[in-house]
Amino acid sequence: MSSFVSLVDRSFSRKNDTAGKGRPKVLVPAPLPGDEPKRELFSLEQLEVDWEEDSGTLWTFMRPHDRPSYNPEFLKDFQAWQRGIQEMFAGEEDALRYLVLGSRWPGVYNLGGDLALFAEKIRSRDREALVDYGRTCVRILHRNINALDLPVVTIGLAQGDALGGGFESLLSFNVIVAERGAKFGFPESLFGLFPGMGAYSLLARRIGAAKAEEMILSGQSYTAEDMHELGIVHILAEPGEGVEATRTYIQKQRWRRNGSRAVYLAGRQVAPLTLDELERIVEVWADACLQLSDRDLRLMERLVAAQDRLRSLPIAAE
Repeated sequence: MSSFVSLVDRSFSRKNDTAGKGRPKVLVPAPLPGDEPKRELFSLEQLEVDWEEDSGTLWTFMRPHDRPSYNPEFLKDFQAWQRGIQEMFAGEEDALRYLVLGSRWPGVYNLGGDLALFAEKIRSRDREALVDYGRTCVRILHRNINALDLPVVTIGLAQGDALGGGFESLLSFNVIVAERGAKFGFPESLFGLFPGMGAYSLLARRIGAAKAEEMILSGQSYTAEDMHELGIVHILAEPGEGVEATRTYIQKQRWRRNGSRAVYLAGRQVAPLTLDELERIVEVWADACLQLSDRDLRLMERLVAAQDRLRSLPIAAE
């Protein structure tokens, strides 16, 4: 457990050193005033959204108010984000070619599930609340896996650490761009749990069940280079150059996008992942939560305390 607390602390230190640096500003035209879906999409509190019409790219950066994890209010913004994208491009589906999700927290992509909420609901034996949280997460994940039923290529941009559910959610993108120095892993096994909102399903389809189990159960952290070697990270970028590497990928795909999009669609036919599978695993996860000991919960809360130290520093400048 101490290794992951230390990893969060290193993210904290890196944030302190690099706040406002190494994050190229995405200069894109502001949306024109108009219909309600567009107003909602571009005014989300914890997601910064910009539309780049020339390349057909919708850039989104996470800006959570609290610790950089998926708290319930943050999940509501993701639901609104997905709904707004579908509504904005209804009837003009081909205009949206790429959907990019990154983070404005220097050193952190996302640290995963709301561990403070988990500990609270476990101590009160509130299984229903745990299941509801998990179902909300996997429904968002499943829509992203299916590219919102739009002819779009999705890109996850990790300019910092993606741990637990943060790594889990990153796996739902067609293409993953990661900066060297970013770390990936699942700390859940260190306090008696497992990542129950898509990790096993997604990893097993990419690298096989045995390797997926090894990664989930080890509690080990992996580098961006490790993930690239495994084929999970597709593009490695130098620190601070993730946005530019993503732009370069999009530019190079200019004449290949149709084929790429079709390949990812074919992949979903070959190895389909149903919402039912994801929701059944959430039930397994919720039951496992209720078996945790007081020692396990104290370890979980130590990790929450480490995450909380991220709150005291300003979010990265645009």
